[in-house]
Amino acid sequence: MKTWRVAAGSGIEGLKTQTEPPAALGPTSVRVRLRAATLNYRDLMVLKGWYPVSGTGPLVPGSDGAGDVIETGAAVTRFKVGDRVTTCFFPDWIEGRMSLPRIATALGAGGAGTLAEEVVLDERSLVATPAHLDYAQAASLTCAGVTAWNALFETGGLKPGQTVLLLGTGGVSIWALQLARAAGVRAIITSSSDAKLERARSLGADALINYTKNPEWSGEVRKLTGGEGVDVVLEVGGEKTAQQSLASVRMQGTVVIIGGVSGFGGAINPRSLIVGATRVQGVYVGSRQMHEDLARFVSGSKIAPVVDKVFAFGEAPEAYRHFEAGRHFGKVGVALV
Repeated sequence: MKTWRVAAGSGIEGLKTQTEPPAALGPTSVRVRLRAATLNYRDLMVLKGWYPVSGTGPLVPGSDGAGDVIETGAAVTRFKVGDRVTTCFFPDWIEGRMSLPRIATALGAGGAGTLAEEVVLDERSLVATPAHLDYAQAASLTCAGVTAWNALFETGGLKPGQTVLLLGTGGVSIWALQLARAAGVRAIITSSSDAKLERARSLGADALINYTKNPEWSGEVRKLTGGEGVDVVLEVGGEKTAQQSLASVRMQGTVVIIGGVSGFGGAINPRSLIVGATRVQGVYVGSRQMHEDLARFVSGSKIAPVVDKVFAFGEAPEAYRHFEAGRHFGKVGVALV
């Protein structure tokens, strides 16, 4: 089978294709012919050497994959040949609390990865794909979709009629916008592009903020919420946005820390947390149970995840460059057929 491999820290230029033998199939293993993958900021971090990986040799990158079951081990009961399935970000975090052993085997960081024609995983590490989704849309559930679900409902505890603030129009934020819309949650979204904001409006955003035109955008958030602030902020920016996110949330509201696109430095004034009784909670994707809950919700509400562009298998480096440039709206995909 064909795979992409890269040495962590070697950059996009380090991506190389090679042909290697199929992985062995164990009693509870499932062989999946992957059809599409989608990219996340974490994938870029792996290439840049900013993310911890296991092993020392070139790895198969990518956590997000969707495809068809083409072979099963003798003891497999959850899937059969022909089933459409999607990978779980953490193969060993099935349900319950997060723990180091449960997240140690994350896909695309040294073990199995999805930028390949096939992947072999234990049957418990896959989820059935919603029937109405194409392969690239389905792949986007693995990381961005589950992260958005966890942030909004598991960690954020949002209810219909409440308000969430979403930063930017990348994969997690657009997933969160679509989920919020379907769940009756009011969404305010930011971007530096009026064109992207208008696309967000078409997906159901209730209020739009251009953060280039409104550099102190937390004040605009307060105006839009009658001075009170939002119930939950999905904080993906990091160093350069965290303080304004804290200024945008209501008293006893929650700022969910998801990423650090602008950097992972900076400091938070403890007093700002005390006087607002603010909860700051990190989210690191989620469990298979969350993925299954998300898949059921997506099936029931017929959400069609937004995929900005799908590149061919041989164009994976171009897909990474498109993603790195921030030109995308929603997810960036790679076809693996």
